[in-house]
Amino acid sequence: MSILFTPFEQRSISLRNRIVVSPMCQYSCVDGAANDWHLVHLGSRAVGGAGAVIVEATAVTPEGRISPADCGLWSDAQVDAFRPLTRFLRAHGAVPGIQLAHAGRKASTAPPWLGGKAVAPDAGGWRPVAPSPLRFSGGYPEPHALDAAEITACVAAFAAAAHRARAAGFELIELHLAHGYLLHQFLSPLTNRRADAYGGDLEGRLRFPLEVTRAVRAAWPEELPLWVRISATDWVEGGWDLAQSVALARRLAARGVDLVDCSSGGLVPHAHVPVAPGYQVPFAAAIRREASIATGAVGLITQPVQAEQILVAGDADVVLLARAFLRDPYWPLHAAHELGAEAPWPPQYLRAKQ
Repeated sequence: MSILFTPFEQRSISLRNRIVVSPMCQYSCVDGAANDWHLVHLGSRAVGGAGAVIVEATAVTPEGRISPADCGLWSDAQVDAFRPLTRFLRAHGAVPGIQLAHAGRKASTAPPWLGGKAVAPDAGGWRPVAPSPLRFSGGYPEPHALDAAEITACVAAFAAAAHRARAAGFELIELHLAHGYLLHQFLSPLTNRRADAYGGDLEGRLRFPLEVTRAVRAAWPEELPLWVRISATDWVEGGWDLAQSVALARRLAARGVDLVDCSSGGLVPHAHVPVAPGYQVPFAAAIRREASIATGAVGLITQPVQAEQILVAGDADVVLLARAFLRDPYWPLHAAHELGAEAPWPPQYLRAKQ
């Protein structure tokens, strides 16, 4: 019997299998609002059999967007835009999820296919914010260092976005503490050089991300799960690492987080990342074992047998796929066939099952 195709239950939610569509930025919004592209792109992954589908990094404030074309959830108009999507995902058997995020110093950039460079304020961009006034790289502007009042306002923005996520029909929230975005910037000593209560030692660097987590958990219904994506290491000496990630995961569990989605890197442009199939799985295994919390494995998981073995070994509770789903929206249906498992095909497609 395939573990990959057994249900995964948290709080009141049951995923039909342990295959999750990882958040992937599409850079296709206008004023932060999802549109037909998102309905077709994400809806096809629900039709294709995913257990949960998580919407891309969705900014809690306008200046929290990675690019001017990113999703947002700072207004009620954006709630209305998401409702057709969540209805479709749910109708086709997938739990609708959303990743709430703030890009921090990596904000105000162009979409990758337009070069990914910083967008100046006179071209529709804005000045980014960060824990400390440190540029991401030479081509980025110096960010504004958030003061205590601005940090408090950002915590409130995350909580407000959580309320809107529920109004939009989402049943799962993932907080983005990874990939060099704002909450990760506060965690790492490489980017957090503050001398106040939000910097310094580990407890100080954890403070803002944990305040956000607490506020979102309070705003999010008790019966619905809350996940957190982290970068388990910066891949740079003296930066954020696995030991600190375990300490963070323990605190997240104590604050009502249900699963840690274990990615890595993204904080600094010069990191050397040893990319290989399943290269981040050991992080999920260590955090699951040492912090006693459910974990998700992500990163170059492409083959059904590979995904199955991660779960069989007890290294994670779910697997999150990104580029594999871009190549094949029906990856779960094909994986079920390869593993000899059953997965429900849409009746409109049954003629192609055999």
